[in-house]
Amino acid sequence: MCLGIPGEIDEIDGTEALVDFGGAEKWVRVDIVGDQISPGDYVLTHAGFAIRKIPEHEVERTVELYEAAIEDDRTSLADRRTEPAAAAEPAHGGEQP
Repeated sequence: MCLGIPGEIDEIDGTEALVDFGGAEKWVRVDIVGDQISPGDYVLTHAGFAIRKIPEHEVERTVELYEAAIEDDRTSLADRRTEPAAAAEPAHGGEQP
């Protein structure tokens, strides 16, 4: 699954912006966003590029959805770790050597 990550712009320098992703900051390219952006705006990012400015009225819901998706993924991973390993069973009904 590919997931866009929401973050808040802290600083802009030409075609790049320093974006805060919940405490982790990273420089991303902003030249393909298309909308006017400023520090304090939120953007949706993917693969080092800001791909969309998140309208102010959508920011809270977008962040909630992202956090829920991450939590679902963590829960799913934890569930898989507690399931019996399929490799412990003999393949094709044969015996293990």
